[in-house]
Amino acid sequence: MVMRATRRSALATAACAAAAPARPRAQEAFPSRPVRIVVPYAPGGSTDLLARIVAERIAPDLGQPVVVENRPGGGAVIGSEAVARAAPDGHTLLMATNGSHAINVGIFRSLPYDPVRDFAPVTIVASVPLVLVVPAAVPATTPQALVQYLRARPERTSFGSAGVGASGHLAGEMFKRLAGLDTVHVPYRGDGPALADLIAGRLSMSFANLPAAIGFVRAGTLRALAVTTATRSPALPEVPTMREAGVQDFEVNPWYGLMAPAGTPQARIARLHGLVVTALGQAEVREQLARLGAQAVGSTPEGFAEALRADIARYVQAARAANIEAN
Repeated sequence: MVMRATRRSALATAACAAAAPARPRAQEAFPSRPVRIVVPYAPGGSTDLLARIVAERIAPDLGQPVVVENRPGGGAVIGSEAVARAAPDGHTLLMATNGSHAINVGIFRSLPYDPVRDFAPVTIVASVPLVLVVPAAVPATTPQALVQYLRARPERTSFGSAGVGASGHLAGEMFKRLAGLDTVHVPYRGDGPALADLIAGRLSMSFANLPAAIGFVRAGTLRALAVTTATRSPALPEVPTMREAGVQDFEVNPWYGLMAPAGTPQARIARLHGLVVTALGQAEVREQLARLGAQAVGSTPEGFAEALRADIARYVQAARAANIEAN
């Protein structure tokens, strides 16, 4: 009787274990398979470039390939939601931006993910200025000259961004409001496609992430008029800030950071954080980022969470003031 009861108990325990959802265990080897970094924008933009730098640097120490997967669309909502719903085991990460996780809160009536509750911050990888760029054929060399140029052609002007809710979208709408312009926003799936159309003359201007635009600026196919940060970028020291160029009360400072799904074990978050911060501390990596116009950060998870909350409050207010709404 005791043996039968024991056997029944063991079978019941096994059945319950099989029915329970699989959860990562801290004692399991990590990573046990390739790690994905989901980029919620198209290839070629700054988010994509930074993700690939990180992936290349941490893969050897992880002992597994780190694959960058571009999932653009919906103003970064599609890729972000995919990671929010992924298994919280550290094998799926998101290269988040202040567009996907702060601005979107202000411009969407509802989101299929909560940018705070549904994610576990790992670290802010880098901060990057936006740069106001125009095609080389546009004669304007200052923001004020650009405003006059656009006002003279109201029926033919437009500005592109990396997508609805991207930092460049918010910056463009802020510029429109401050300058009294009636120019049309054209969203793309990343900075790369937007800049291609800008160079081709199908757009009038763009507030582009500096890593995506700097090569075109140096090549002379785009002209940089101003950066959106409080100080000049070391990558383009000759380009003034918007404030220096005469546009007051204008500052947008995008960041890019790695996040995991909420519930990812802290030991795995800590390991990922340590590897990324170590990589960002390498002179070669910092120089690589600087050539792109980015500044390495390497915050703690707690510091990242605090910065995110502050940006949500800031950008929600800015989006409402500019009457930006995505749906």
